[in-house]
Amino acid sequence: MSKIDLLDNNWVELVFDGKNQAYGAYELRKETGSRNLKAIVTMLIGIAIIIGIILAKVSIENALAKNVAIETDVELSKLAQKKEAKVERKEPIKMQEEQKVVEKVKSSVKFTAPEIKKDSEVKPEDELKSQDELAKTNTAIGAFDVKGNDEAEGEVLKAKEVIADEKPKEEETKVFDVVEQMPQFPGGDQALFEYLSKHIKYPVVAEENGVQGRVIVTFVVERDGSITDVKVVKSVDPSLDKEAQRVVRSMPRWIPGKQNGSAVRVKYTVPVTFKLQ
Repeated sequence: MSKIDLLDNNWVELVFDGKNQAYGAYELRKETGSRNLKAIVTMLIGIAIIIGIILAKVSIENALAKNVAIETDVELSKLAQKKEAKVERKEPIKMQEEQKVVEKVKSSVKFTAPEIKKDSEVKPEDELKSQDELAKTNTAIGAFDVKGNDEAEGEVLKAKEVIADEKPKEEETKVFDVVEQMPQFPGGDQALFEYLSKHIKYPVVAEENGVQGRVIVTFVVERDGSITDVKVVKSVDPSLDKEAQRVVRSMPRWIPGKQNGSAVRVKYTVPVTFKLQ
């Protein structure tokens, strides 16, 4: 079998020998070689273009990767230089220890103020010392028993520095009815009644109905002089009761009551009079 040459058109002459060559098939067959050549050239050009695109893409990617690697190396080198930079370490500042000042305290014997209590409620250290015992002692008289550290130049420990820690919580919350020094309105009782008369607003309902009378109010004067726990113990009319409570709550701070020299809570009673003209 002979080899077929796609570009040679001699086979066309052999096929169409003695035949009607004016027919269109002859012309088509005659141009087959040129068409094959064009197809081969076109295919080779397409392949070359594809290969060129692939090579260009690969070269661009390699270039980019190289640039990234260079930039990474530069950054790493900069970081390495920063790490290698010397850091001056400052020596820690030595804090000077504050010298503790030892207070010079003089020994003292507790003096117990006279107070009526049951024997079972009196602690041994709170027992009242006799005058003979106080006269025989060589130490100072104070608010409590203290073993001092400097009898010559020391001072008697102040009561307020210890009372703050040792005062029973019951005395802070207990409400007294009677104390050594009763609480007082600033200016006295006369100023109290003048304040009440000036600040009372006669309720319209009670005035229209002709209601009048004296409302008895109790309240607690706190250790700071403020007024709390206002209650009506003797009522006349709801409107008058409410007004009496209001004016009592509006009072300024009182001078607090005192027991054993300390401010305490004291219950107080005030009559509020409502009288129509």
